[in-house]
Amino acid sequence: MSSRKRHPSPNNTDHRIINNITSHDRDGLDQRSTPSREDTDIEMEAEGLKGDYSSIFLLLLLYVLQGIPLGLAGSIPLVLQSRKISYSMQAVFSFVYWPFSVKLIWAPIVDSLFVPRFGRRKTWLVPTQYLIGFFMLFLSSHVPTILGDADPGEGSSRVDVYFLTAVFFMLNFLAATQDIAVDGWALTMLSKRNVGYASTCNSVGQTAGYFLGNVVFLALESADFCNRYLRSEPKPHGVVTLSDFLYFWACVFLVTTTLVALLKREKKGHGTEDELSCGVFGTYKQLYKLMKLPALKSYVLFALTYKIGFAAADAVTGLKLIEEGVPREKLALLAVPMVPLQIILPWIISKYSSGPRPLDLLISAIPFRLLIGGVVFSFIVWWTPYVKSETGEFPTYYYAVLVIVYAVYQIPLNCIFVSSMIFNARVSDPRIGGTYMTLLNTVQNLGGNWPVTVALWLVDFLTWKSCVGGAAGEGAELDCDNKAEAKACSEAGGHCETDIDGYYIEITACLIIGFCWLLWQSKRVRHLQDLNEDAWKCPNQ
Repeated sequence: MSSRKRHPSPNNTDHRIINNITSHDRDGLDQRSTPSREDTDIEMEAEGLKGDYSSIFLLLLLYVLQGIPLGLAGSIPLVLQSRKISYSMQAVFSFVYWPFSVKLIWAPIVDSLFVPRFGRRKTWLVPTQYLIGFFMLFLSSHVPTILGDADPGEGSSRVDVYFLTAVFFMLNFLAATQDIAVDGWALTMLSKRNVGYASTCNSVGQTAGYFLGNVVFLALESADFCNRYLRSEPKPHGVVTLSDFLYFWACVFLVTTTLVALLKREKKGHGTEDELSCGVFGTYKQLYKLMKLPALKSYVLFALTYKIGFAAADAVTGLKLIEEGVPREKLALLAVPMVPLQIILPWIISKYSSGPRPLDLLISAIPFRLLIGGVVFSFIVWWTPYVKSETGEFPTYYYAVLVIVYAVYQIPLNCIFVSSMIFNARVSDPRIGGTYMTLLNTVQNLGGNWPVTVALWLVDFLTWKSCVGGAAGEGAELDCDNKAEAKACSEAGGHCETDIDGYYIEITACLIIGFCWLLWQSKRVRHLQDLNEDAWKCPNQ
């Protein structure tokens, strides 16, 4: 089970997903005429999407493509877990999610440097999408070697996790760069009356892309799923392999990018949106000034620490279920019934958190998320082997319990996410709204990423195993602290058994840390809402 928000970039992702919310000012006036606001609204309503259908289709396509590498990156940990990769290696791979969380570092460069004749956004969009396509082509021909070409039951000694991490890190880095370019292009590609549809295209497109790269891939790659639902005669493999999937989308990227480069021209912005406000160095100077604000320093401390209590539940629970035998494609399919909830809940929650104190809801939701993640999730992991049949199947009621628990978990998760985004929008200085919001969301995403990486790395360190049924020379006992010792135990006729599972230690520690954080920071966080607007304004603007 993962709470990673799907991009809207994650950045939902977290992953799940990683979530970007960008604020843009639209107060330009037409100097040639001054119709009444009522007449203008009626005219705009009558015109609707006329003239923007092709642009909306293109934006949706670009955001879908952006979601593909994100979805694939989200599916790889499940594939690695089936190959019995250690949790420390899962921690290494978790770094692939970081580019969307730190894209603020190079976003000013993407916004400011371009080739005018080619187009401000196409200067970055076309090369990045070509590179994504070439990376996927390269990966499609080398992924069997990278994954060791081993059956999931044969071990993971030959899986090159570091190389896999490097390739997917670059894919997500390029996808994050493409996201910056597409977000900016959307503002000029759409007519002014329809520019609000840019965020809708972002959310719908990236969600669809993530779904294709994650859930659809895992289902089509699963022999069990394909034999049950797609084939009349069983086969030992799925409809597609990871190589096939990568090759197909590489071709889609290359063809789409070529068509965009040749056929789509950029339009000038509405009013002055296409003009640079302060350039590369000016933007970095703004960020430096913002980080010196006492209010923002307090906010950064809050944003980087309040998700520590959720780290073990969000990062490790799903992997533990796969370790216990739950099919990875069925675990991924649990995301399907969550989609309506993830659409409806933010609308409902926003009604209760859109006032002057949105963080009150965040503080109130944290204990519920801690208890569900810390107590209920750990109980499900403990309960899982007891409901597993001799054939390795799980009863229907088990999956029903998973769906219900995860659905309930969405309530505090979305309360925290929505209230934090509303607070970010409320305190952002409108004079530099885009830069300010990106900074706040970057800190929020980092606050979710670093605890996940640490939590994954610590699982192996906190787990204690012993060798049962095997002994070294002269009756000496064997340990199972690493792969070499586990192999020696197996060769001696024994097997490794877990005495203390680091997952439960982490869950307990995160639960304690989470409630201690509430005692330490809740009053300070509530106080952030009492600060006046001047406390959040960028100085010397």
